[in-house]
Amino acid sequence: MKMDIQTATVSYGSRQLILETGRMAKQAHGSVLATYGDIMVLATVVSDYSPKAGADFFPLMVDYREKYYAAGKIPGGFFKREGRPTERETLTCRLIDRPIRPLFPKGYQNETIVTINTISADDSGLADVISMCAASAALSISDIPFAGPVGGVRVGRIGGQLIANPTQAQMADSDIQLTVAGTADAIMMVEGGASEVPEAAMIEALAFAHDQIKLGLSAQTELVNKAGQTKRPVPDNSADQVLKARIAGLAKDKMAAAVQVKEKMARAEAVSRVGSETLTALGLEAEQIGHAKELMHDLESDVMRDMVLSKGVRADGRDTRTVRPIAIDVALLPRAHGSVLFTRGETQALVVTTLGTKEDNQRIDALEGNTVRNFMLHYNFPPFSVGEARPGRPPGRREIGHGALAQRALEPLIPPHDKFPYTIRLVSDILESNGSSSMASVCGGSLALMDAGVPMQRPVAGIAMGLIKEGDRSAVLSDILGVEDHLGDMDFKVCGTEKGITALQMDIKITGITRELMGEALEQARQGRMHILEKMNEALARPREALAPHAPRITTIKVPSDKVREVIGSGGKVVRAIVEECGVKIDIEDDGTIHVAATVGTAAEKAINMIRSIVSEPEVGTIYEGTVRKIMDFGAFVEFLPGKDGLVHISQLADHRVAQVTDVVKEGDRIFVKVLEVDRQGKVRLSKREADAERAGGAAEQAGAGRG
Repeated sequence: MKMDIQTATVSYGSRQLILETGRMAKQAHGSVLATYGDIMVLATVVSDYSPKAGADFFPLMVDYREKYYAAGKIPGGFFKREGRPTERETLTCRLIDRPIRPLFPKGYQNETIVTINTISADDSGLADVISMCAASAALSISDIPFAGPVGGVRVGRIGGQLIANPTQAQMADSDIQLTVAGTADAIMMVEGGASEVPEAAMIEALAFAHDQIKLGLSAQTELVNKAGQTKRPVPDNSADQVLKARIAGLAKDKMAAAVQVKEKMARAEAVSRVGSETLTALGLEAEQIGHAKELMHDLESDVMRDMVLSKGVRADGRDTRTVRPIAIDVALLPRAHGSVLFTRGETQALVVTTLGTKEDNQRIDALEGNTVRNFMLHYNFPPFSVGEARPGRPPGRREIGHGALAQRALEPLIPPHDKFPYTIRLVSDILESNGSSSMASVCGGSLALMDAGVPMQRPVAGIAMGLIKEGDRSAVLSDILGVEDHLGDMDFKVCGTEKGITALQMDIKITGITRELMGEALEQARQGRMHILEKMNEALARPREALAPHAPRITTIKVPSDKVREVIGSGGKVVRAIVEECGVKIDIEDDGTIHVAATVGTAAEKAINMIRSIVSEPEVGTIYEGTVRKIMDFGAFVEFLPGKDGLVHISQLADHRVAQVTDVVKEGDRIFVKVLEVDRQGKVRLSKREADAERAGGAAEQAGAGRG
């Protein structure tokens, strides 16, 4: 069968990006195979030809999956096949969804599925970026209405030099880690972290990213010219203008009053009441009600946005720069290792720190190889936090994404594991939500870590910025409400310390924002962050000097690496015996580093003494207390150090002639012995006779001194 295969190629970063269509998945509405070195990603798109019944939203689904065969691996687990999406796959779905969603026309409500499979992978970690390009290319060549193309790029900065699409190994030395998506005109999405870099450096990195994106888009444009289909017609909503005008005439003034109600639930009730009254007054046919509700929603948006742009007044009465009131309760939970209740306006997060040991590390199996994570942040968003009566469910894409952002923000300030050898888990339970709950998790997480005694270098705060833009008029909003996120044009979350940025995330609902607006938003975010940090310092200025009473104390000792096997023992017998006897946890590194964790200090001290005795070398002339382990005709073997034994010859058992060894000692007896000799093979000769004589002489001297 002859295939009409079309390709387009562009130099993108350090490699060639090749886009191909016409060979795979030809029954999909759009299909592109993207190749980047050894990375191969297949993106397909399918969209129904009629709107989804009853939908009042755009039903778009992005599904990104990594095939284990891509890296020559077989999945673990009982079933030995790919299962539910991993955290990485979920986060990549969000990366792809966020920049493409705003580029579909308003009113397009046909169910649309974008499926991306990584079918070949190397260890560069760039499959997600290439998947963004492949998904956009598949949409762009399809007949699905889409205002793309959009491209993605990863940016690092090593030694002050910005690099496009660096590998994972290179990113380890980078102080900026950004994933950016955009069109030829503007940036659409930003996700990334940094090592406390200033705002100016971040702006420079974003500008560099956009230049690289524009370069990479040339391949998509070329492929569209070669294989692009005619786009489907977009629904014409011009007939809506009459109904829209009627709704505005009936409800505009009432809606203006409703959106200014300061409390979230009361405002929602007021807006709903205006909607119900207006729909009743309109007297519409049943089939028109759904569309009229959409227009009422548009009216709410128009009124709120005009109020901000014309008067500089927001829904809760604030100006554009003011941060909502902050309340902080530290050390709230008596048994937790660290806890904080962080409240900002109507958003509240209970953030709790738990300290663990190496065995609590999270092990991650990925295409690039297995890794270990010793710092985790888990974000939970129960329905009651927004007054919804529905059962809770496992974390979804939003929860996983918010948790990853907060973790990225705090991670640069966590002390290195060799300086603070704990596994750290943060849990942020959102108890109330009216915007920026992920930023409350960052602020509360920083305080909860310090409350637990984690030696954070500096506190970290986060703030969510918004944007209202109509033509040439624009307003950047600090600390946005939920309604401002929903009805506004941008959600720009910025986290950092007093020194600089540690994480940021940006999503926009318009076709992009200028570099000047982004710079304004970052500067306004810096000012808001400084205000929040000041409030945090009032509650807890520095980490606790000591860990919480119920937190494990980890004591680290170093033994010769060639002694590690002796500490572990055959099949782990020796270390298990220490753990059981002392009630501790022990982690042993190959280099001889040993971490002993215990909630009671005396237990750790006992375990450490036992370990030191195992690795210590017997000293000639030293007396030890040991246990008789084996009786022979010619003497007894005595374990005088853990795992070390020596022979007490029958002639060294007593100061008189001994006929049988069992006349003096039996197996299990505790006796004192003196080391007489350690030969070249490590065999040890012991004497009970000399040990008893020395101990008796010492006792006699003490008795004489007492009488004198």
